[in-house]
Amino acid sequence: MNQKTRVAIIGTGNIGTDLMIKVIKLSTVLEMGAFVGIDPQSDGLKRAAALGVPTTSGGIDGLVAMPQFADIEIVFDATSASAHARHDAVLRRHGKRVIDLTPAAIGPYSIPAVSGEASLDEPNVNMVTCGGQATIPIVAAIGRMAKVHYGEIVASIASKSAGPGTRANIDEFTETTSRAIEVLGGAGRGKAIIVLNPAEPPLIMRDTVYCLTDDADSAAIEASVEAMVRKVQAYVPGYRLKQKVQFERIGGNQPLRIPEMDRSFTGLKVGVFLEVEGAAHYLPAYAGNLDIMTSAALVTAERIAERLKSAVAA
Repeated sequence: MNQKTRVAIIGTGNIGTDLMIKVIKLSTVLEMGAFVGIDPQSDGLKRAAALGVPTTSGGIDGLVAMPQFADIEIVFDATSASAHARHDAVLRRHGKRVIDLTPAAIGPYSIPAVSGEASLDEPNVNMVTCGGQATIPIVAAIGRMAKVHYGEIVASIASKSAGPGTRANIDEFTETTSRAIEVLGGAGRGKAIIVLNPAEPPLIMRDTVYCLTDDADSAAIEASVEAMVRKVQAYVPGYRLKQKVQFERIGGNQPLRIPEMDRSFTGLKVGVFLEVEGAAHYLPAYAGNLDIMTSAALVTAERIAERLKSAVAA
């Protein structure tokens, strides 16, 4: 008897294809039930067919019409924020669990290293963004040691690793990531910036995190950040600090002005510099933005699958 949970992926671009390959190569809990797109000539659909995965180019309606649909329990949506609303409505009517890899944020945010088991019983969970997956764990780690009044992140990714879906979602990226910095990271105010770097050869994903906090023990903050990095590395091996955590104490003689909060700030400024190297399952290693997103989604789906099995067994 097959004990694996069958999943479908909607979206045959960079993220969807990388996720499909991860499910096939890495997961002992999940198996591919369907790969869904709208372009019959897409590279992703061709790869899926070659790997023996059932495919359709009929989009969400094509998925529902597939004979395999009845056996699928979890559906990943790797399309766009605008398309996700309809996909979610259709899938909920059929009782499918949804993992949203777009910035639509219909369901609660999920970052494995931060949210743990929270929200895994929800019908839809949102994986925030690639920049959010990389940086919000650090904001949360700092927040465990000191109150974070302001958290700002800059995600720099290789232009070649940003497909049409990523480019179409840039506004949603900044809005969703900024909000998640507050909701999951615990910052009083969050701000997110994304940079598509056209450099040749392409550069590995880099992320910068700045937090403004109450004065606190810098050694305790550094230890908390390092522990969080190890936690993320458990499912994203290419995630690492580029240098030691940086600290700057800002006194009352030269307070820092924060336009976004319309106030002056004194306390501690914490700077964390990260690099995310991809596992190169589909695109080259510089596409760490893909790898952290799909790795987080895979872990989330496996946790959901285990909870579904436990519920059935009970």
